Amino acid sequence: MSAQPSVSSVFVALVRRDMALAWSQGGASLLALGFFLIAVSLFPFGVGPEPQILARIAPGVIWVVALLACVVSLDRLYQADYEDGSLDDLTLSPLGLVGVAGAKVLAHWLSTTLPLAIAAPALAVLLNLPDAGYPVLVASLLIGTPALSLIGSIGASLTVAVRRGGVLMFLLILPLYVPTLIFGVGAVDAAVTMSDPLPHLALLAATTLVATVVGLAASAAALKLAME
Repeated sequence: MSAQPSVSSVFVALVRRDMALAWSQGGASLLALGFFLIAVSLFPFGVGPEPQILARIAPGVIWVVALLACVVSLDRLYQADYEDGSLDDLTLSPLGLVGVAGAKVLAHWLSTTLPLAIAAPALAVLLNLPDAGYPVLVASLLIGTPALSLIGSIGASLTVAVRRGGVLMFLLILPLYVPTLIFGVGAVDAAVTMSDPLPHLALLAATTLVATVVGLAASAAALKLAME
């Protein structure tokens, strides 16, 4: 009799599979990264080349476009597995629905939102972000982008059984993104104005922690409801 696979091995296998699919031809990660790069690059042309104006809007532009790029990639987070029946098999695995949601959120963050944080400093150069803002920009994105994936997982799981539910998902999760957006932009603005960004980063970390607890539980409950 073959041994039952461990929870950790199933978790790692699911993360690897989802990351490979995300970076495959036509994958969501390439779409999100391309959207992020193009959208941010267009702002200097639309707003104008004035350095002071670009520097003022740089934190907000990068955070808002990163948020939208994350949403673009969420539509198929659970949809493909739901449609081909894989989600039913994953439910019977040692992970359970909470573990499945955790693995998928981690894979989404590693393959989609983490590259946005890595690319952000290069794009900040185009927006003339002051030197003091770069470390805090990267730190805020690393701390806050997991919340984007976690909150997005709630919307993706609630609309998994809805055909073309992308617009509905966007409307559901956009208000929930507001605290993360405010604290992320506030941290960078504080660094640029020579204020203390730590309170904003602490609130951003608290938002991510709350999103971890609530997001995984809510996603699991929504997936269970969708499969009944």
